[in-house]
Amino acid sequence: MPTICMFRGIKIYMNYRDHLPPHFHAEYGEYNCCVSIEEIELISGEMPNKQLKMIYGWAALHQEELKEEWYLAQLQKELFPIEPLK
Repeated sequence: MPTICMFRGIKIYMNYRDHLPPHFHAEYGEYNCCVSIEEIELISGEMPNKQLKMIYGWAALHQEELKEEWYLAQLQKELFPIEPLK
């Protein structure tokens, strides 16, 4: 589970060869969720509303990079860090 970004206590990561649809995982304290890359919406899990909005905003800014990361993860290639929210 390579971590691709961390900001404001939120850890964003992707699993190698994960199931469809393309998505990433987010962790904040005891909360975990899975967010689709294409629609930028919650697939599963729970996240406080404030953090979920930050995750959605970050994902919208980096959607193309997330698509590339997903492609690399499917090939089990090294993933690169994505800039955090400021």
